[in-house]
Amino acid sequence: MGTLYIVGTPIGNLGDFSPRAAQVLRSVDFIAAEDTRVTLKLLNHFEIRATLISYHEHNAAARGPELLGRLLNGENGAIVTDAGMPCISDPGEGLVALCHENGVKIATVPGPTAAMTALAAGGLPTGKFLFEGFLPIKKGERDAALQAIARLPHTLIFYEAPHRLRQTLAALLEGLGDRPVALCRELTKLHEEMQRTTLSAAVAEYADREPRGEYVLIVGGAGKDDPAAGMTVEDAADLVRRLAEEGQSLSDAARQVARETGYRKGELYRLAAGK
Repeated sequence: MGTLYIVGTPIGNLGDFSPRAAQVLRSVDFIAAEDTRVTLKLLNHFEIRATLISYHEHNAAARGPELLGRLLNGENGAIVTDAGMPCISDPGEGLVALCHENGVKIATVPGPTAAMTALAAGGLPTGKFLFEGFLPIKKGERDAALQAIARLPHTLIFYEAPHRLRQTLAALLEGLGDRPVALCRELTKLHEEMQRTTLSAAVAEYADREPRGEYVLIVGGAGKDDPAAGMTVEDAADLVRRLAEEGQSLSDAARQVARETGYRKGELYRLAAGK
């Protein structure tokens, strides 16, 4: 029976590719790659000759059993992603799970990870953090995801592509309230940038600034003095009622409390109205 190696690759700077990673990729019978074209450039740079096999979200269901069969027959394989550690927000996790289920040995060759690199450089608390990866594209699913984490004290980590950055910053501001954020882009590359600001200021800045490069967003968690921290949905609905008694419309009150607590406006409106 063979071994599957999980091999980290550079997230930008080729100098971060470890000697052990190169040695392992030279030694295995095949390399499963998210995008073989991207991985081929890396292999060519380090003069590594290897058999590349595509393994991505669209072919994982069929390709996984095929790769498992080769490992069970005694071949050694490696799995890589386009950049960073495989299996983190990556379909490689499915192949690793399949190997565990069938008794195939797993070995790791650690490498750079964008999430941890940004967390270390973001200047926000690192003792407790929550990696969320990419937020859902659909608004309802995105709102639900933010609602689930809005009252947590953990520092939050998100990935985002440039064409969706503005939308995501606006969603974070609406769903979490105004919080400190570190925007880390093009990590380890020539145009690396780490900007510490607030969500409201980032929304305003990127209304005029064109996002470029891949982003990691490090967002502060709910603070102990944050009125939303630990607030149940019933507490939030009571706050909506109090604001309405002070003169706001129920709809406006529900919108304000939803923005501050992360609960859905419609749910708060319904509870506050007694429906």
